[in-house]
Amino acid sequence: MKSYLIHLIRHGIAEGNLQGRYIGTTDSPLAPQGIEQLRRQKEAGGYPGAEVYYTSPLRRCVQTLRILYPDASPVVVEGLRECDFGDWEGKTAKELEHDETFLRWMEGKEKVSPPNGESSPVFMHRVCAAFEKLVEGMLRSGTTSAVVVTHGGAIMTLLSAYGLPRAKFYDWMTDNGCGYTLRIIPGLWMRSMVAEVVSTIPPSDGPNREHTVIDLARGAADRAYGDQKPENNA
Repeated sequence: MKSYLIHLIRHGIAEGNLQGRYIGTTDSPLAPQGIEQLRRQKEAGGYPGAEVYYTSPLRRCVQTLRILYPDASPVVVEGLRECDFGDWEGKTAKELEHDETFLRWMEGKEKVSPPNGESSPVFMHRVCAAFEKLVEGMLRSGTTSAVVVTHGGAIMTLLSAYGLPRAKFYDWMTDNGCGYTLRIIPGLWMRSMVAEVVSTIPPSDGPNREHTVIDLARGAADRAYGDQKPENNA
């Protein structure tokens, strides 16, 4: 049965990341450390090629794709940009520590959105709509593989919405320059809109690499849906 692979890769470390700033839609470039890290990881191997390459419009993603895939001609997808943090853009948590709205947002106990920014439902709808359009285009054209360079928030949103095994949003957190490979089977996608998470990018090291990937995914699903109580990470 024909299947389609989509490789989701988070951008490298940006200047704003090093400063601990909220840089959702802020067009922060890669930091020198981020560029060097990506080059080291590329030399070590493990970044899959593809027939088509997509990227968020923000510089940190475009730069990442150019470093990892210098010969690619990427397609820019506006809907894959990071969440808009509105009035909090460019600020650190320290700078916002007296902002009551920010503190309630951090607690996550009520539906609070960044002032003049995107709410979680709006962000999720935008990212998922862009991804579904991307998948639809691949299925229609017969393109069987794609690389998508985007943001941590976008990747966690997509995997919590479509990924198998099922897991919560933060269970899909990944480091800069890393990500996941999804396998889409047309019939299953059309029926249930789910995608199998088959490996990490770059792959885990060691002789039991595939086993490690499966265990990580199962562990995420167990934390989200298993009988065990969640760990206290306070």
